[in-house]
Amino acid sequence: MPFTWLVLILITIATVGFITGRNRALRSAGGDSRDLHSLPVYYGSNVAMWAIVPAAIVLIIWMLAQPFFVNSRVLGTLPDTMVSEGSSIGLVMSDVRRVADGLDTAVEQAAMTREEAASISTETSDVRELLGEVGVALGSNVSPEVLQGAQLYRALNATSSTIMTVVVLLIALGGAAYSYSRSNAQFRARNTVERGILALLIAAASVAILTTIGILFALLFNTIEFFKLYPAADFFFGTNWAPSFSGRGGASDLGVLPLLWGTFYISFIALLVAVPIGLFSAIYLSEYAGPKVRGIAKPLIEILAGIPTIVYGLFALLTVGPLLASMIGKDTLGWMQGGTAVMTAGLVMGIMLIPFVSSLSDDIINAVPQAMRDGSYGLGATKSETIRQVILPAALPGIVGAILLAASRAIGETMIVVLGAGAAARLSLNPFEAMTTITAKIVSQLTGDADFASPEALVAFALGMTLFVLTLGLNVFALYIVRKYREQYD
Repeated sequence: MPFTWLVLILITIATVGFITGRNRALRSAGGDSRDLHSLPVYYGSNVAMWAIVPAAIVLIIWMLAQPFFVNSRVLGTLPDTMVSEGSSIGLVMSDVRRVADGLDTAVEQAAMTREEAASISTETSDVRELLGEVGVALGSNVSPEVLQGAQLYRALNATSSTIMTVVVLLIALGGAAYSYSRSNAQFRARNTVERGILALLIAAASVAILTTIGILFALLFNTIEFFKLYPAADFFFGTNWAPSFSGRGGASDLGVLPLLWGTFYISFIALLVAVPIGLFSAIYLSEYAGPKVRGIAKPLIEILAGIPTIVYGLFALLTVGPLLASMIGKDTLGWMQGGTAVMTAGLVMGIMLIPFVSSLSDDIINAVPQAMRDGSYGLGATKSETIRQVILPAALPGIVGAILLAASRAIGETMIVVLGAGAAARLSLNPFEAMTTITAKIVSQLTGDADFASPEALVAFALGMTLFVLTLGLNVFALYIVRKYREQYD
């Protein structure tokens, strides 16, 4: 059964349970809701909750566990030589899934029914014909072992999905029947529903924490695996980034320093653009602009935050890069050899970060108590002196937070860097040369079919862990500054 239909059936069972549970509670009270312990809606909600929540939990767990079970069963039927001869488990299973997904098309092109294809013995000449047809349909040669694995993969998935549907529906019906039997006037339905809602709220709040922990452990374990294959000293102190991808031979040079330099260099230029413009615009909007100007200007500035980053990347590639090349390129000053450069990405990224600095700083400046302004004016200070000596120091912790948020956004940007700064990993002070960042290299390392047991793929996790530690250190430093200055003005 399709997943959508299963979800719709669960919603239907919950809806029917809500109506019947509510009606049964009212009947037990003789139709007078005042004789019920709880409001009628709680009795219906209790039945609906017992119908859908346990079934949804089982459904989620089953869907998470099914791929591991199916993959392990399929791998158990494949010969060990398929993995030991240079292909990783991930690549082998990728081939099996690809053949399984295209098996229906291949069978149709071979003019066979599903029953005929499933009944073919792998020891007959018809199998070789089927393999040829499958290879033509999938655009590659398919071995008999992979075809057998694909057929088993499809069969196990189909069987597992059928069992899952039956189990989930039985749990939903059983939960609805159990809660329906308890729907009477003396049952404390409100207490049960409120405890259930509290549990759901705790589970929802735990998702973010568990997700963060899961990401951290995934980065950590894969980083450890990478450093088992590649020296940590060469990674952190190497000045050359020259990975040798799988199948091309040669040794990889995976020094992270050029990527770190490109990341911070581009982010620094972006902040040089975003911080002054964003902060000055925030001061103008909060202290000088009238209501009409503010009502028009602030939404227009915030529109910049809603533009997709791919649009900014295309703007850098097609407009800013050629413009800079024509102004200071090799035909004029000779500083810039092409449109892709650190300056191109930095300028466009700075434009993108303006609303982050402006909007947050504006809200923070407006949060400064009016009494501090009035006291400054009462002592004879002008508006500019009040802004410089009273408002900005009072709002400094929030402004630092806004700047660091913009810095984190700049460090994690990818598309503008890929399209505007190029892909060259180098250590250079020239802002008109092409460079790249850690995030751009993470994308390039994990693009396509990668052997996750090799340093060329595991290095992406090491890069991600490095970026995580740097960002964490930046946030800790920001927290220190915020707490230090907040104590002065509280």
